[in-house]
Amino acid sequence: MKKQLHKFKKNLISGAMITLAFTTLSVVLPSSSHAQEPVAGVENPDLLFTSSDPKLHANKQVVYHIVKDLLEAGHWELADKYLSKRYLQHNPNAASGLDGVVRYFVEVRKVQATPIPEKMTKPVVAVIAEGDLVTVMYPLPVRDKTTNKLLYTTTWFDTWRIVDGKADEHWDSALKN
Repeated sequence: MKKQLHKFKKNLISGAMITLAFTTLSVVLPSSSHAQEPVAGVENPDLLFTSSDPKLHANKQVVYHIVKDLLEAGHWELADKYLSKRYLQHNPNAASGLDGVVRYFVEVRKVQATPIPEKMTKPVVAVIAEGDLVTVMYPLPVRDKTTNKLLYTTTWFDTWRIVDGKADEHWDSALKN
């Protein structure tokens, strides 16, 4: 019995020392969330909106103008050139339909038009086109709400379904405001 008690105490002390060592390491060494590689856009995003396949190229060009002319420059008066009348919206903050999405950006978000840039200035990570879908991935900086200090970057995406030369459906990673 005395031998078992001694062994128990020895194991308890050894376990406590191991726990203390791991706790110390977890405080001293950076966690994996701090070791993440930052998400960055490519040098010339315009090149991502091209394809040797004529159909994919046409679809990417529709999305290029949605991103550059509408989202980046705020020229929502041009929306009917790039969005269908029915435009199905899967973002929980904007209504479906051409009128609904225009209203969201113009009246709710109060986007003001700026000159349409010759080349896209919005950072883009990648553009993926398959069939009638085009997905654009962007760097998304996440900041501390009180200090505005950059905490980390992650990735935002928008996906559009192109029908008859216009975006007819849209998905993104937005949460309800």
